[in-house]
This record gives sequence, structure tokens and C-alpha cells, in this order.
Amino acid sequence: MSSLPGSREPLLRVAVTGGTHGNEMCGVYLARYWLQNPGELQRPSFSAMPVLANPAATAACCRYLDCDLNRTCTLTFLGSTATPDDPYEVKRARELNQLLGPKGTGQAFDFTLDLHNTTANTGVCLISEASHNSFNLHLCHYLQRQNPGMPCRLFQYEPAGTETFSVESISKNGICLEIGPQPQGVLRADLFSQMRALVASILDFIELFNQGMDFPAFEMDIYRNLGSVDFPRTTDGDLAGTVHPQLQDHDFEPLRPGEPIFKLFSGEDVLYEGDSTVYPVFINEAAYYEKHVAFLKSEKIRVSVPTLLELTPRSTQTP
Repeated sequence: MSSLPGSREPLLRVAVTGGTHGNEMCGVYLARYWLQNPGELQRPSFSAMPVLANPAATAACCRYLDCDLNRTCTLTFLGSTATPDDPYEVKRARELNQLLGPKGTGQAFDFTLDLHNTTANTGVCLISEASHNSFNLHLCHYLQRQNPGMPCRLFQYEPAGTETFSVESISKNGICLEIGPQPQGVLRADLFSQMRALVASILDFIELFNQGMDFPAFEMDIYRNLGSVDFPRTTDGDLAGTVHPQLQDHDFEPLRPGEPIFKLFSGEDVLYEGDSTVYPVFINEAAYYEKHVAFLKSEKIRVSVPTLLELTPRSTQTP
């Protein structure tokens, strides 16, 4: 069991971003709606700012134009000298950095909620970077208590190396709300309504946090990323098989050594050869084929989440 530190300061500058990937339609259409009707993003202590993160990809209804926007928000890209040949998403990342950042500075937004859909059967999933404080775990716990019949899992993803690259990483803190399954370029009314309600609950939690409500310590299970597994491939790099029917749609469920993970086109099963039980996530995600990822492996761990510290008012300076 691991223990995570807590911290507390009011969150007054909040953004809700949709359309980071232009064919994940719940976030696209919620952002578009809120840009015209921002009232439901307002709370007594703050008003969340809606942002259509990738307008060009959204207009084309594709994940991205030149490169993945959710992989380009690194300090390396954001701080590099602009050139006319820069990929569109690198240019857009710099614009978002001006709007929500600058990344890594005290002027950055306090919190960004980035909205995503997946073709995988994840249900409701919050994705948090491992470096973040316990706020995100309290947020997930709040959603679990508000929706007792709805599984809400937290997937802790720590990028390889030291640089974070997601859109929400531009702000001081943030989280990704992922809901699936939904096909790319398709808008399902049930998932649209579910995401809208969850955004409202997340903003309600931030408001309670800002008002100084006590959030006691608790324990919860989270899923920590262990890396990716590629599809079986031929010597030429083509697919030699696909996800096994016994694994398909079983995101966040235990996968034990010796259980099937792929079905080769020749009809043979490929078995999981790991040493311990893992929990696959984003199984057969359509957008990950190009990344050579059939699914991500995670470990299920129990964490002890401390009480959030007393609210610390922001200091104000007078000229």
C-alpha cells in the first residue's frame, strides 16, 4: 500500500477542453455547446472556461492533422523556435500554452479537465499523471460516492522519461475524463449525457473544495500503467492476428499468466506469458493501431489517500 501527499489551495482558473482529438465527439460537441452557452460551467467561486482544443482536426473529424496534440505539449515543443514548417498540432500546442499556461509557471491555469472518448470498453475512467497530488484521487472518490452504481476507475499514467505531454499538463493540475466505448466520429446520446453530468459533478467538487469542505482520508484501488503490448506481427510488420475474443471488452479485468490475449489469423491462440496478474486497459483501441499498441498493462494497487490540507487563501499583492 502506498501513501500519497495532500495539498490545498483554491482553484479559481479552471478550463474544460474538448476536441483534443477531433473525432472524439462527446468532448467536441460539449465544448462547442459551452462556447455558446457557458452558464452551466459557472460556480459561485469560479467560472470554467470551455476550450475547443484542436479546431482543425475537429473540423476534419479526425484525431489529428499532422501529429497527436495530446503528445506535443512538452516543454521541448512549447519552447522551441517556431518555423513555417511546424506541424499544425505543435503550433496549436503553443497557442494552448499561451491560453492555459505558460506550462510550469505560476501564471498557468489551476486545473484543466480534458474530455476524451475511447473505442475501448473502459466505461468511465479518469487518467492522472503520477506526479499529481492527492486532489485527483479525492475527485475520483467523490465521483464514486456520487454514482454508486457506476464504476469509475483511476488510471495513473506516468510518461516515460521526465516530460509530461498531455494538454492538461499545461496547467498546474489536471485530469483526463475518458468514456467508452464510442466509435470514432460517432456521437452517442447516452455517453454525451453521461459526460455532461460527470463534468457538472467535477465542477461541483471543485466548488466544494474551494469553499473549504473537509475531505477525510480514505483508501482506494487505482490502476498504474506498466507499459504496452503490441499485436502479433509478421516479419514485414503487418498484423498476424488480433485481440482474442476472451480478452476483448474486458478492460480493467484481471489477466492471468497463461490466458489468451491474441488470436492469430492461422487460428492459434497466443497466451499471456507474464509472471503476474495484470489489468489490461484500452484493449483494441482504434487510435492505438498506429502506435503499435494492442492494450496497456496496469497493476491494481491499494493507495492510502490523506486528508486534504486546510484551504490556503491565495496571497494578494498591492502595488
